[in-house]
Formats: sequence, C-alpha cells, structure tokens
Amino acid sequence: METAKQIKQMVLEKYSEIALQDKETNMSSCCGATSCSDPIYNIMTDDYSQVDGYNPDADLGLGCGLPTQFAKIEPGDTVIDLGSGAGNDCFIARHEAGAFGKVIGIDLTEAMISLARRNAETRGFNNVEFRLGDIENMPVSNEVADVVVSNCVLNLVPDKKAVITDIMRVLKPGGHFSISDVVLVGELPEALQKDAEMYAGCVSGAIQKSDYLRFIEEAGFKNITVQKEKAIRIPSDILSRYLDAEGVDSFVHGSTGIFSVTVYAEKEGLKTPHPEAGSETVKACCPPNAGCC
Repeated sequence: METAKQIKQMVLEKYSEIALQDKETNMSSCCGATSCSDPIYNIMTDDYSQVDGYNPDADLGLGCGLPTQFAKIEPGDTVIDLGSGAGNDCFIARHEAGAFGKVIGIDLTEAMISLARRNAETRGFNNVEFRLGDIENMPVSNEVADVVVSNCVLNLVPDKKAVITDIMRVLKPGGHFSISDVVLVGELPEALQKDAEMYAGCVSGAIQKSDYLRFIEEAGFKNITVQKEKAIRIPSDILSRYLDAEGVDSFVHGSTGIFSVTVYAEKEGLKTPHPEAGSETVKACCPPNAGCC
C-alpha cells in the first residue's frame, strides 16, 4: 500500500510528464497516464469546444466533466480552480467572472504552473493567476473565494477529507463549489486498486460515492446536489492487464460501477454582492445616450 507521500510523488512525476505531451497523446490514454486500448479510452467525453472562454491550447484532455458549466459563476466573483493544469477551466471561469472577477489556479506540478502561466500571458489574462501548492492546504487566505471548481483532481489526492475541509476554509460565507470527479459504486478489484498507473489515471484513487458525499456533508456544506452523473467504461483490453478472463467478465457484468459525478454544495451565509461588477454589466448593455446608465 503506497503512503500518501508516495502517491503524491507518483502523481507529481506523471503529471509533470503529461504537461510536456500534446492533447492528442493525453486523450488517447487513461487521463494522460498510460497507453491504453485501440478504441481510444478517455473518460472525458464532454465537449468543451462550444463553451464560452474555451482555449484549446490550454485543454490537455484530462478532465471528467464540465464543472464550470454548473458552477453558477457571476460577474465579479473570485474563483479558485483546484488542480488547474494548463489553465482551461480557469480561462472559462474568467470569461464568466468578467473584468472585475479574479481566478486563482492551484496545482502541485511546477511544469503545469509554468504552462498555465504562459497560456495566460499569451492571451493577456491579467486577472488569472496560478499558484504552486497542495490543495489539501491551499496557498490561499481564509474566505477569499466565491466559487471553487475542480475537474477530475480530488480522486488523485490521498486525503480527500482534508481538501473538502480546506474548500470550506477558503470559501466566503454564501460561497459554493462545483466539482467533477471520479467515484465508485461497489469495490474496485484489488489488482486495479493497487496499480500505480491506474491511480495516476484517475480510477484507482477514487472512493465510494456514498463516502464522497458524506465527507462533504460532514464538512458542514449545505444544499449538496449531484448536478450530473455518467458511467465510465474501462475497455476489456485494459482490464485484462489486471484481471483474468473470469475477473474481467465479473467486473464488466457485476454491480461495481465507476462514475463521473459533478457535485455542487454551498457554505452557509449570505453572499456579498459585487457592486463594481453590477455597474459594469449595466454599462455594457446601455447604448450611448440611452439614459439608462
């Protein structure tokens, strides 16, 4: 059984490698971690290309959902993205938060931070910043974020309860999160659970859906909602690397399931409005000399 330190080092090394790969290589693998089956196995089946603010150069094809689509980001919001990678979800959040908003991306990997910063600088995104750090203990002050998002990252973290607790710390009263992640229903076969590559590939690091939701509730969040859920299929040729033929058949036709879920929850309190963002919105919709500004 790997220790938390070993798991973090494994993820760090693997995602440093991924940061140097192109999107096509990442998308033809298990979350970018390994070579996979002939029919491309990619748990990210959602299409970002039509989402406002999308930047294809910042999309490494590593996600398992579209959390920003459900995050209810408003103009003027401060948004934190956990495991920000090359910056894709940060840039979409920036589009929603507007000129008076701010987006902070946090990632454990220096190579990802460097890539994301280059992507932001190239596009002149001055209200997006990227910080190197561990999302179990974010390099962020208390109660600074209106919204927290994350895309297929908590499953890579050894102490998921610590991340959820720290999300509560950094959110303002009345703030909320929308997080896409991989969860299990039923026990993953031991051979899959132990494999390091599958951990870095997002699957064996996942926990039970019931435990995931329970951790969120125990942290004190309210109005917990599963906004989206979809089944993830692992092709038989990948399973056969870890299981015999009988084991593959049992896994494919058994009760165990692997799912991508997008979960929303709120921190108690009253959200403070953003007056600057409100004035920006009014001015933007008023034609010259219309008398409405």
